Amino acid sequence: MSSPVQHALSESLAGAARAVAAVLGGQSLSAALAPVGRRSLDAAVQDLSFATLRDYGVGDALLAKLVRQPLTDVPLRALLLVALRELAAARATDYTVVSEAVNAAAALGLARAKGLVNGVLRNYLRSRDALDAAVATAEPVRYRHPQWWIDRLRRDHPDAWRAILDAGNGHPPMTLRVNQRRTSVGAYAARLAAAGIGARQVGESALLLDRPRPVSELPGFDAGEVSVQDAAAQRAAALLAPASGQRVLDACAAPGGKAAHLLEAADVALVAVDADAARSTRIGAGFARLGLHGTVVTADAADLAGWYDGRPFDRVLLDAPCSASGVVRRHPDIKWLRREEDVAGFARQQDRLLDALWQVLAPDGRMLYATCSVFREENADRIDAFLARHGDAAALSVPGGAQWLPDAAHDGFFYALLAKAR
Repeated sequence: MSSPVQHALSESLAGAARAVAAVLGGQSLSAALAPVGRRSLDAAVQDLSFATLRDYGVGDALLAKLVRQPLTDVPLRALLLVALRELAAARATDYTVVSEAVNAAAALGLARAKGLVNGVLRNYLRSRDALDAAVATAEPVRYRHPQWWIDRLRRDHPDAWRAILDAGNGHPPMTLRVNQRRTSVGAYAARLAAAGIGARQVGESALLLDRPRPVSELPGFDAGEVSVQDAAAQRAAALLAPASGQRVLDACAAPGGKAAHLLEAADVALVAVDADAARSTRIGAGFARLGLHGTVVTADAADLAGWYDGRPFDRVLLDAPCSASGVVRRHPDIKWLRREEDVAGFARQQDRLLDALWQVLAPDGRMLYATCSVFREENADRIDAFLARHGDAAALSVPGGAQWLPDAAHDGFFYALLAKAR
């Protein structure tokens, strides 16, 4: 009879396999893990799902060596990927992992494949060193990213591509944005210290925690004193620099962190537009928690006829849809779900939004173009093309540089500040 620990392992293997199978089927990991709660078992499922997808290139290469033909059974493939990752973690004995992976197969309705699961994993263990060495030189294994992604970073950032890949394989930092309408950074840092939570200031309103924690542990979170927002994302409000009384647009605003920051920074009339109705509800919920007031509109921001009332905006933030290549450590499924041709698709969407929203910007106004991408095609190339199309636009200097690459303190972001002629 298996022990409670072993039983929990089979459940976590099965749960992670379900999530990974959903991702292999095209679903985002966030959606796949949505039913997962906060029990210790659920935390194990989340950790193993993230780790498996972070190292998907390794598991994929090993399976190519271990099975004679590609596995078309997605749940079975996902279970083997998860089990291989658990073997690499060495949290339990090899025998236990193999045994509980077989039990997980039965729990997943794969009883017919129990022998295959047992055989593949045991074959791996018998030739582990040789198999690991055989796949180690392939770049998708070595760098844990798809080959096209590696090649693009090597071309776009010849001096930093390895560091970007390393950051993408790491664990993301957790940074707070202090709501300075309700408290000060110093006062809130003191509250964290009193609660035994280490933090250091990394921006005007940003506190980087010593380690990630549930928001339930953060003093004053429910009262709207702080929000969770990456330090690089917090640059948007300072760069756009809204002034009280101005009319401000945040386009593609969900889930609303930058919109809320703009409202914390100045008394502006803010309109937040997003095409996703479900995600738009999160904008209003965030405003309510923080004690802020803005208008939320569900619409395609580029379809002006569907939402624009003809009154120009003094400031426009275009938080453009993108590949999210600067935040893959938070969403490791992205790098395996994306295809290289998707980048060109995002570029077309970004051009469409830039051209449309330039029309709603008042003369002498400012537009801030933002992406969480590190691919040049979505960033500098889009701005160069935009400036070539619009003679009334000028690019302004961005303090700190336009492209922030991911590191231990923040994610990868790009910003371009555009001025419209009078």
